[in-house]
Amino acid sequence: MVKMRCFALLLIFVLLISNIFGSFITQAAVSSLKNGTQFKDTSGNIIHAHGGSLLRYGGYYYWYGEYRDDSNFFLGVRCYRSTDLTNWEYRGEVLKPSSASELNKCNVERPKVIFNENTNEFVMWMHWENGKDYGQARAAVAYCKTPDGNYTYQGSFRPMANSGVTDHGLSGYMSRDCSLFVDTDRKAYFISAGNENMDLMLYELTSDYKNVASVKAKLFAGQQREAPCLIKRNGYYYLITSGCTGWGPNQGKYAYSQSLSSGWSTLTNLGDSTTYNSQPAYIIAIQGAAQTSYLYTGDRWAGAWGGKVNDSQYVWLPLEFESDTKLQLPFYNSIKIDVASGIISEDTGNVECYKLVNENSGKVLAVKDGSTADGANIIQQTDSGSSSQQWYFSDTDSGYKKITNVKSGKVLDVSDQSKDDGGSVIQWISNGGANQQWKPVDNGDGYYKIVNRNSSKVLDVYKQALEDGALVQQWSDMGASNQYWKMVAVQGTQTTPRPTVTSTATIPNTVTPTAKPTPTATAGTKVIKISGYIKPDFSFGTDLAIKVRKGFTVEVAGTGKTAVSDSNGYFEITDVPQLSTGYSLKINKLQYLLRQINTSQALNDIVISTAASPIIMWAGDIAQNGAKDNTINMTDIIELAKSFNGINGDTKYKPGCDLNEDDTINMTDVMIIAQHFNKTSSDY
Repeated sequence: MVKMRCFALLLIFVLLISNIFGSFITQAAVSSLKNGTQFKDTSGNIIHAHGGSLLRYGGYYYWYGEYRDDSNFFLGVRCYRSTDLTNWEYRGEVLKPSSASELNKCNVERPKVIFNENTNEFVMWMHWENGKDYGQARAAVAYCKTPDGNYTYQGSFRPMANSGVTDHGLSGYMSRDCSLFVDTDRKAYFISAGNENMDLMLYELTSDYKNVASVKAKLFAGQQREAPCLIKRNGYYYLITSGCTGWGPNQGKYAYSQSLSSGWSTLTNLGDSTTYNSQPAYIIAIQGAAQTSYLYTGDRWAGAWGGKVNDSQYVWLPLEFESDTKLQLPFYNSIKIDVASGIISEDTGNVECYKLVNENSGKVLAVKDGSTADGANIIQQTDSGSSSQQWYFSDTDSGYKKITNVKSGKVLDVSDQSKDDGGSVIQWISNGGANQQWKPVDNGDGYYKIVNRNSSKVLDVYKQALEDGALVQQWSDMGASNQYWKMVAVQGTQTTPRPTVTSTATIPNTVTPTAKPTPTATAGTKVIKISGYIKPDFSFGTDLAIKVRKGFTVEVAGTGKTAVSDSNGYFEITDVPQLSTGYSLKINKLQYLLRQINTSQALNDIVISTAASPIIMWAGDIAQNGAKDNTINMTDIIELAKSFNGINGDTKYKPGCDLNEDDTINMTDVMIIAQHFNKTSSDY
């Protein structure tokens, strides 16, 4: 009786709060950004923030960048702000030609802004030239007490000009393409291209971030790298750069080290041979309740096709860490950024998942062994309902589709861009290549030929095999039944039609992916696999099952190894190093109470849970200002009340409050919170 009275009071409180405050508090729904386009601000105007940087401060993300005239002269450093990294409000030109005489009729490129927590000032560094030639090659500095106020221009100079060093006839090091980085100890660094872009110079800044204190390192001397971006993750520093080819895009590369001054790895290719027709501008960490993601922001310069700088486009993609020493940059036509959860994902629209059933064998298209690794072979298999046998289609152009595996998130790919009969079909991270694009051609009776764009060959089961495990390859169209596939919608997934063909903005150059290395395991490393199933602790129907079971992040503490559960609640973490101390798994999702599970040392693979006996997770720990308190309590009730009766698509709806993910925040969500009210992570 006491429990019922408490719940009744809780219900009354929710309704009162939602009625009083509901109309005043809004939360933007997650929307998408289309790559290879000119992004627009909230007033519908084209955003000019080229070669720029992003900064998070006071509940907003600030985006700074170049604004030039048709002759490339400086018109201003523009500033935009957003709460969701998608909808940008124009805040004005924070630095203008009128800010200082030196800024009248000049060139200003790659402005970067950082916040100094010691002085409470925002400090901007940039590349400055005199408007006549590029021989001055100077750094310039400005500062302000607010992120979007009028910045005070301090002046331009060459780094270390008073040290006696000369660079191509002038005192100090040349300083062109540049970036800023603040380390975890609050020391700040400036990196720029010197020696006519042959070397990258890394400088430690003074404590006020307004001057160079010393040279920290000369990096990749003689290798002609520019457009540097410097970040830190898990104790490793990462440097992402481009080559020097003028306006034309080129192969991006990355290197890593555990020290800024030494120990840097060799440069490794990132993305395709043109970095998807972009050049790096900046990389920002997005810290959410579920994970921390890294957003690559790049410029697709209009100069590559003879246009003006202000005609340039943007390419924003998730920078993914396969390990502490291996980075990947997949290509997506459109992305969604969920700042609350910290998840960057491909925007596929409201699409169905399909099984692809071969007419000859009756078997379905599958990834061998359910692997999530690049290079895993594609086979045919008896239908088991596994998510490794399920696929969704995303439009590219001209009727071609990208075919993505539900479990791995990797796409159907012809290995090494082969055009030969018998070319291996594998899964690989999305890179936008023509060998990853397929056109379904209706053959009648519900069956399709699936034609590869690069080779014009069709998806084929090797030698018309009937058995499980037979390899899938590409082959010339023979009109045979082993080349015909039926698309069968998976029950419980979205039921709207597949996406219609849409055009994508491209430049005249064709995206050509580089050849892929064959993945190999590190010699001598002893590793295991940890897998299991996860399920929320509330009732849900088959229509919601795919949503609520999907998206749990599972991290093996201290290893950097993570996985995300699929639509069946299944997760699988491979290549986990054997630890004598055992393993600690941290399980989390946007709306859920963090759970930690400890296991003992294992010499073999660990199955932590089964579909029949899954790990149970409690919903109701709602993030406030991007953080959760690991308790289901009154603060969560208040947060839910603010979005009560919100529906997905309106301004009141907040995804983190939609506990059962039915696109409506209602009494069902209140009852889910009440089920484990006042519980903490230690109560599992």
